[in-house]
This record gives sequence, structure tokens and C-alpha cells, in this order.
Amino acid sequence: METAKKRMLTGNKAMAEAISQEMERNPNVFVLGEDIGKYGGIFGSTQGLIEKFGASRVLDTPISETAFIGAAIGAAAEGMRPVAELMFVDFFGVCMDQIYNHMAKIQYMSGGNVKLPMVLMTAVGGGYNDAAQHSQTLYATFGHMPGLKVVAPSNPYDLKGMMVSAIRDDNPVLFMFHKSLQGLGWMEQLDAAVDHVPEESYTVPLDKAKVVREGKDVTIVGLQMMVHEAVAAAEKLAKEGIEAEVIDLRSVAPIDKETIIQSVKKTHRLFVVDEDYKSYGMTAEVAAIVAEEVFYDLEAPIRRLANPDVPIPYSRPMEQFVLPNADKIYEHVKKLMNE
Repeated sequence: METAKKRMLTGNKAMAEAISQEMERNPNVFVLGEDIGKYGGIFGSTQGLIEKFGASRVLDTPISETAFIGAAIGAAAEGMRPVAELMFVDFFGVCMDQIYNHMAKIQYMSGGNVKLPMVLMTAVGGGYNDAAQHSQTLYATFGHMPGLKVVAPSNPYDLKGMMVSAIRDDNPVLFMFHKSLQGLGWMEQLDAAVDHVPEESYTVPLDKAKVVREGKDVTIVGLQMMVHEAVAAAEKLAKEGIEAEVIDLRSVAPIDKETIIQSVKKTHRLFVVDEDYKSYGMTAEVAAIVAEEVFYDLEAPIRRLANPDVPIPYSRPMEQFVLPNADKIYEHVKKLMNE
């Protein structure tokens, strides 16, 4: 008996399918943002939606992030379920008030009487020479803000399942997708950007990390592209007898403390890697959780690797120097294992 062939999708197609299925399921779901109509989104996350649902539910907006995110907030407050796209996370500066003071706080300030069931999706990440204003991740910037759920899937399967969960959630969700994991033809083609994605609708929780590789010697915690770099480093370490457990955090807020703690109790070592800036970031938060909760289970100091506190360079050699990668993770973990 032949095994059924798995259906493989790129990240952008998985996202577009999730949004499409939720639009079919619920007439209150609609999409808005810049170039999300006929163009299908600059990173392909809304491909095919305008042909299927028309311009009344797929709204190409003017270049005013404050206006269309504000419109999404108002629509959500009135019971709609908008999915807005902030083209690059770096652009949040022009609409910071809408995100930080309205999207994140209205539900609390209304005593829970006003729900904001909206998704703000945005592209993050470097690695393809788009310079300082288009290459950041900024996970910690938003994870630090109470009132938002902040998620960052690392593969097409999770991109679809977490998008479905985000649209159905009654809280505002910031949905961060990594450009390199969209599988677009004009970017470097990565194996990680293609995955088995079921055709039927399904959900993936917005508050659970995932152990993507089991190990007994050291725990490596990362997000998005750093998960794939960590797995590559772990395979190299395994050839030298070091078995690393790799955790895909998936959600920045809320953060899944339990999965991290249980892993460190097993491995007794922690290494945290992040494409965001090192200071005051996700690596520090994960390190603090472990230091507070399971300090006496550690057999070595916690070690971290993240972007240095500099703007992301345009020059490819300089950008590669700044970004963490599998080789850097491998070298750092080797040192950690000798401590």
C-alpha cells in the first residue's frame, strides 16, 4: 500500500491559505494593508485573496500605517476580525501610538468590555542585504508590551496553524513572519521555507514552545531562523558526541516557561540564540527565567548569542558578521560544554 504523498507548501502559501480558510469560515474576517490586494503582499502572505473575496474584504490601503492600523482597531472593537499587514516590522515607529496605546491597552482600559480580536502581521528578519531600516526582528520590543500576544512561527506548518489560532483569538495578536521562511522566488531558497501543510484547517497554540530536537547535554533556545541554525549546529555537535536539545520558542508573549525549565532540568546547561539585539532582549528573558527557577540545576553558566547592538549593515560581509549562524552557535556551545 502506497503512502499518501505529503502536500508541501512554502511559508507564504501556508499563511495565505490560513487567512483564506478563516475568511470562508467567518464573514467578519477581512484583510487590509499596503500592496496586499492584486500584488498579494510584498512577501506573498495574501496571494490570491482579492481574486477570491474581492476588494470589499481585501483592502489595499494608502501608505499610512497609522490610518489602516487605526481602522483595524476600530473594526475589531465593533466585532470584526481584521488582519492588517505592517509591511516591515521596522515601520512600527510611524504607528507606535496605535499599537502601544490602543491595540495593546483598549481591552484592559475598558475593563474587558471592548474586545480587540485582530491580527497585525509583519515581516521580520535580515540575511538578504536590506539594510538597517528593513532587517530587524524586534521580538523583545513587542514582547515587552503588556496586552499583546506576540508569536513568531519558524515553519510553514506553524505559520498556517498559528495564523488560524491568531484570527480566532479574542485578543490582539502580533504575528511576526520571517522573510527568509516565506519561500519567495526572488529570495534565497531555503529548505526550511517548505514544509508539509495539511489542506484542512487546523490550529497550533499561541502559547506553547516546541522541542524540535531532543538531547541530553545542553538546551538551545531560539526563534524562527535561529531554530534552523541551532538544529544545524546540533547536528554538527552530535558528530562529536554532544547531544543538544533545541527548543523553538514560537511565542514571545506569553512565553512558555515550563518547556524551557523542563529541558534545562534534563540537560543542566542553557544556550540562548536570537536574531534580535542582545541587550534587554529575549536571550536575557530566557536566561533570567532559568536563573530564577532552576539555578541549582545548572552545571555551567548560561551563555547567549544575539545580534550586537548595532544597526543591521547593508554590506553582505558585514551583515553576515552581525547575524548569528550555525557555525557561531556550534563554537559557543563547544565552549559552554567545556566550562
